[in-house]
Amino acid sequence: MTPAAPRDRATGLGYALASALAFGGSGIAARPLIDAGVDPLHVTWLRVAGAALLLLPLAVRHRAALHTRPALLLAYGVFPMAGVQAFYFAAISRIPVGIALLIEFLGPVLVLAWIRLARRRRIARSAAWGVLLAITGLALLVEVGAGIRLDPLGLALALGAAACQAGYFLLSDAASDDVDPMAVISYGALIATALLTPLAAPWNLPWHTLAGPVELAGAHLPALLPTAWLALIATALAYATGVAAIRRLSPTVAGAVAYLEVVTAIVLAWLLLGEALTPVQTLGAAIVTAGAFIAQRAVPEAPRPPAATPDPART
Repeated sequence: MTPAAPRDRATGLGYALASALAFGGSGIAARPLIDAGVDPLHVTWLRVAGAALLLLPLAVRHRAALHTRPALLLAYGVFPMAGVQAFYFAAISRIPVGIALLIEFLGPVLVLAWIRLARRRRIARSAAWGVLLAITGLALLVEVGAGIRLDPLGLALALGAAACQAGYFLLSDAASDDVDPMAVISYGALIATALLTPLAAPWNLPWHTLAGPVELAGAHLPALLPTAWLALIATALAYATGVAAIRRLSPTVAGAVAYLEVVTAIVLAWLLLGEALTPVQTLGAAIVTAGAFIAQRAVPEAPRPPAATPDPART
């Protein structure tokens, strides 16, 4: 991969920041719906189904990907699109938003474990330090010394989200340049919707709740507003800007900027939901973020084969 030009790098950082902020607001938008009685799985279905509808024109445009990379599209729909969202929303129904997201972002640590144990590949020393920091921070975050105060099932669900996020990194590593990233995202959303529909049973969704108001930070607002935010901003826009960032930056740099999502989610949860961390948990959050950030930078990128001829359309 050739180094990005300064202008492309600046634009890429802007896209990466926008993606992190868009993803970071997903828990805040989902929580009022869950508190109003909408099942977390229904919220997940609303998010991916809405995004699938918005991205449908792109899916039609890139329909050739169904024949060239069907396994990649299926895996992307199962793990990053359906799995991460379902586990994360189920987790935040039982534990605070910020803690659930911090545990989810242990995904790079799980990637390193997979690379070392399953692929038998050596990892950088900095990766080991990142894993150690992340585990130490997680112990502080859940207050192991004082006895786990957080819901054990909620923690397990957040770890499920982390495992699916690890799948996202591994799938991105396995993907090649023969498929457009927007094809992967649009079909991922469609496949996730198809997979979640029989599980979520949206025909049993409390549609009357969506027609009424929900409460956020003491204010009442139409339930359709956070629903639309989840589909348009926290999914379609978040993934699109994330792809735009990776195309202008290396995955390592784009992934590092993505950790602003954690900061965004914690700050918004504090301001809008009143979910403040204890001093020990705040220290743990900082250590988890630092450790996962180091682990992310240590994830080896798959070598890219040299192009046979330069593509004049991509300069």
